[in-house]
Amino acid sequence: MAKTEAGTGTGAGRRVSEARERLLRTAGQLFYAEGIHTVGVDRLVAESKVTNATFYRHFRSKEDLAVAYIGSVDQAIRAQIGSLTAAKVPADAVLRGIGASLVEQIRSPGYRGCAFLNAAAEFPDPGHPVHRAVVEHREWFLQTITGLFAEITTVQAEYAGRHFVMLRDGAMSAGYLGDPVMAGETLLRGIEGLLRIHTARGQDEGTASASASASASGQVSPAATTVSDLACSPPPSA
Repeated sequence: MAKTEAGTGTGAGRRVSEARERLLRTAGQLFYAEGIHTVGVDRLVAESKVTNATFYRHFRSKEDLAVAYIGSVDQAIRAQIGSLTAAKVPADAVLRGIGASLVEQIRSPGYRGCAFLNAAAEFPDPGHPVHRAVVEHREWFLQTITGLFAEITTVQAEYAGRHFVMLRDGAMSAGYLGDPVMAGETLLRGIEGLLRIHTARGQDEGTASASASASASGQVSPAATTVSDLACSPPPSA
């Protein structure tokens, strides 16, 4: 049971839990829109409509709240991807779905770039808890994306995973600093090109295995079609 402000009853526990969620929700909005360093505890307390005592009952410091903020964004993304994988959606469809979700975010009102990259820029010390929380999320995201590519084919899945994450990072930065529509189109085309190349790797691997078997039996297999480049930019205007 959560700690209470007065008493140990369920109602009191719910009030404290609601206060914590209100603090976290307010912090998420302000930290993302204005930056973690620029938002003070007094403002967080005032806009969350809680007391200083309530704040420090739940969070030892503003940086502790910042870690919780990063954790809440991390959990939301894990839940989103988890719902797709739990539904047995094919790996390529999950990857496209992640791309579509990113595009929707990039084009949304109030978009200010990637919450994780922004936080890492504010806390560059690798040993800082906020920085570590960002790195942990990115390690999980990379592993998850790499695993999805490995479901298509294990051939160079780690390279495909890193390429996807770099496309994601670039699009989220470009969408904030430049044209969000163009950034979204470029991201989706990049993902399609990456999937095309990665799928071709698996087909080539299968063709090579079939060719080896055919060679052993004296049969000849047709040459596989390969993809040689990535289309990472929108088509030129007519």
